[in-house]
Amino acid sequence: MFKEVLKFDFSNLRGDFFGGITAGIVALPLALAFGLSSGLGPSAGLYGAIFISFFAAFFGGTPTQISGPTAPMTAVSMVFIADILSNFDGSISKALPIILAVFMLSGLLQIVLGFIGVGKYIRYIPYPVVSGFMTAIGVIILVTQIAPTVGYYVKEDNEFVENFKERAESNLLQKSLNDEISNEMLVLDDFESAIKNSNEITQSDIMTEAKTLASKEASGVLGTFNVLPRIIKNIDITELLLALFTIAIIYGFKKITTAVPSTLVALFAVSGVAYGFGINYRPISAIPSGLPEIQYGVFKVLDIALVAKYIFTAITLALLGAIDSLLTSIVADNMTKTIHEPNKELIGQGIGNSIGALFGGIPGAGATIRTVVNINSGGKTRLSGMIAGLLLLFILLAVGPVASKIPAAVLAGILITVGIGVMDYKGLKAIPYMPRPEVFILIIVLVLSSIWNLVYAVGIGLVIASLIFMKKVGDLTSESFNFFPLKKGEFKLPSNLKEEIFIKDIEGPLFFGSSSNFNQTAKQIPLTVSILIIRLKKVPYIDQSGLYALETVINDLISKDTKVFLVGLNDQPKNLMEKANIIPNLIPREQIFNDFESSILSIKSS
Repeated sequence: MFKEVLKFDFSNLRGDFFGGITAGIVALPLALAFGLSSGLGPSAGLYGAIFISFFAAFFGGTPTQISGPTAPMTAVSMVFIADILSNFDGSISKALPIILAVFMLSGLLQIVLGFIGVGKYIRYIPYPVVSGFMTAIGVIILVTQIAPTVGYYVKEDNEFVENFKERAESNLLQKSLNDEISNEMLVLDDFESAIKNSNEITQSDIMTEAKTLASKEASGVLGTFNVLPRIIKNIDITELLLALFTIAIIYGFKKITTAVPSTLVALFAVSGVAYGFGINYRPISAIPSGLPEIQYGVFKVLDIALVAKYIFTAITLALLGAIDSLLTSIVADNMTKTIHEPNKELIGQGIGNSIGALFGGIPGAGATIRTVVNINSGGKTRLSGMIAGLLLLFILLAVGPVASKIPAAVLAGILITVGIGVMDYKGLKAIPYMPRPEVFILIIVLVLSSIWNLVYAVGIGLVIASLIFMKKVGDLTSESFNFFPLKKGEFKLPSNLKEEIFIKDIEGPLFFGSSSNFNQTAKQIPLTVSILIIRLKKVPYIDQSGLYALETVINDLISKDTKVFLVGLNDQPKNLMEKANIIPNLIPREQIFNDFESSILSIKSS
């Protein structure tokens, strides 16, 4: 396997070079924008794009895939980061080790998913769940970018922050007392000491805590709507115009040509004009020059307690990255007429995310737009994804300080277009003629993802979709639970015997969704029946519930002196019935037949 990883195909070197360069150029503005949106800064987005692109391509199973930070992964990361920061007074430096440790854990989980073969099951996620989730991602990005688009930053709104000073002081006092209790210092004699420590809380500490509380209040979709009046009241016309010009260029330039990425044109054009004309704007946070450093603090916090506390978030990121990547792999397969290796792709994505987190990058996945650009530009092998990562590394080393001059409003404008583009309009347009249960699932996932929790929303959507599916399959299977007598003249049997022989056809799986109906329909068998022939040729699968339902019916029939013949028994049901001793304890082997005619011949000869 290691030799296969080190084996490269250089037959398409020119195409891979141009594909990788083009995809890297497209990825640059998106990486900066996603990093800024996540809360860790544009450099985190760039670091993630560099390492994920290179290593996911190197170890992955989709040769043309370009990976990096994506809208879904950033949306989940953004919510998680905001929650962690609120526990560390808004200090990124204090919270960063835990944040990156969870990101690394999600990457390691993806590697595990790949090794245990989960990749092939991703395709079973229902479309309404995916559609509702993707549209919710678009809604989240659009709504949360309203404030930065108009230049409003809640921490700088002193009037709003003032409302949280009293609660901030109360929180700090509580934290001080909790620290004393945890250190077993708060005894009666030391109570004065605890009061003295609490009096050492400064106005600066209170203001920092108040800003953290204000940020938490204004975070997410609901938070943005809570402060919308203040956003409107504090619009910065310069920031708004920069964002609007960025959006206009992105959509307008596409009508001129698609040879050059319009996002990149907008980034350079608006940033160049703003900087060149000395416009007073808000730049993005500084991007450190030089190679990114290994964040050794990750290993200090990566322990059992952290895993237990944030395992659900890590699992969410791992599964979301897997879904995002493998959906893009399918797109790449359709374009290149190839077949990707899903489990190998998950391993590659996991390695890329793990290494990216180790160097301070946000998590990512296979990116559809960048992959399509790579293929259309000539990319055919994994060299293209590696070249894209190396190009971004070169840009970081060569022009990192210059990139720090990019206006924040420009990246907000770019994210607005990303939010518009990521929404699933195909699924939304299909709502009028979609089955009502599927519309319900889509809307539930969309609404809950937007205003509550992305993770829980998808989980609830999957549960509802599974229940609806199982009920539908159960109903369809139940429709085949019919009994009918052997037709006269069909076989040369005594006429009185024909009245005593009934046939039961079962089609589809006999499982917990249909077992109850099976028991009910079995009660329709007339008391005059002496032989029941159950035809099971179209039953590929029986689960434990179905097995016990069948056993109950057979026991009931035997108690009434009715013989049961089984016809066309498939391997899985037969093996299960043998293990449960239904065969031969209840049904002797001589009452099991491969075809219907053989069962009739047995009846005639007896």
